[in-house]
Amino acid sequence: MTVGAIAPETQEYWNATAQGRLLLRHCSTCSRPHHYPRTLCPFCGSETEWRACSGLGVILSFSIQRRVPQEYVVAYVQLDEGIAILTRIVGCDFDSLAIGQKVTVAFEASTDGKHVPVFRLASKE
Repeated sequence: MTVGAIAPETQEYWNATAQGRLLLRHCSTCSRPHHYPRTLCPFCGSETEWRACSGLGVILSFSIQRRVPQEYVVAYVQLDEGIAILTRIVGCDFDSLAIGQKVTVAFEASTDGKHVPVFRLASKE
């Protein structure tokens, strides 16, 4: 997977992923988080700021891609912050996945060296 060129508005996001941290944009007026990162709030049009994300969530939906040389899972994960992001689930038996399972963020290097957020099943403690 290749990420491509980084826009100046998202540089801080990619710097954080390289350090193993996930950031979200939050509105400085209405405080709502959103993803993909935008400098203006998609809800009220105000300026936004970066804030750390817990990296915790649950699987909302998923699809196992089997007709490819290397199977993978694409999924929507509902973050604890309340937003859903499109991502991949890694490091597990894909046939054991279920909607509602808890997940935690991890990061994988892309072919161009950027670190992309993916999710793993959360440990059962």
